[in-house]
Amino acid sequence: MTDSQDASQITSAIGVELPYLRRYARALTGNQSSGDAYAAATLEAVLIDRSNFNSGMSAKVALFRTFHSIWSSSGSPVADSETTLETAAQRHLGKLTENTREALLLHTIEEFSFDEVAQIMQADRSEAEALVERARQEMADSVSGRVLVIEDEAIIAMDLESMVSDLGHKVTGVARTRQGAVELGKSDQPDLILADIQLADNSSGIDAVNDLLGHFGEIPVIFITAFPERLLTGERPEPAFLISKPYNEEQVRSAISQAMFFSSTETLRA
Repeated sequence: MTDSQDASQITSAIGVELPYLRRYARALTGNQSSGDAYAAATLEAVLIDRSNFNSGMSAKVALFRTFHSIWSSSGSPVADSETTLETAAQRHLGKLTENTREALLLHTIEEFSFDEVAQIMQADRSEAEALVERARQEMADSVSGRVLVIEDEAIIAMDLESMVSDLGHKVTGVARTRQGAVELGKSDQPDLILADIQLADNSSGIDAVNDLLGHFGEIPVIFITAFPERLLTGERPEPAFLISKPYNEEQVRSAISQAMFFSSTETLRA
């Protein structure tokens, strides 16, 4: 295979995985522009050195491994404190054991196996497993709060309610429509919103969330959708926390802990 063919294949593979690298970077930094800057630096590094892509790893593992090398060498900083949400994130991040949050995101949100997490972080499997477990414990102890669920499918809504409660948070209500979500949110302000995109009356969960954010300001949001690509376009502000349907319980629990971790709401317990 020629160098040009090799480069073309790598470019094609990266194009498929790039939206998910950007999602991971945003979740780490708590800021879209900072996360995208790390993703761009990763692409530049791949152009200079393609060795990770010629080592037998999958393209996704190779891409995230390159990212992790850059992230680690930079000291793993979060974004500059442009908002109170990010300021709170920085304060909480300083309390976490090194590398735990990265391992948790890689394993739960990005769905890498423990062996793949170990490859990305250049560690062994047992260390990757220990980091994920430590992250779960530390983040579960960090904050607790109130959660509004926007979901029109009754079984899914009940499942989400159960997970929220099991994590020690309170469900303020479950809404099936945009109007219902806005009314519930305004009557009992949540610290976190879990939202589907397509609601019962063909209204939009995105519009409901924007209505509530316009009223309250900063609130962490987790979108749970069968069509994540609709929000991962790079053309407008994107959610840091985005879970694809069908989801698994570990993904949702991890995202809730992550989102609460970034919350600046005064009702949360630091």
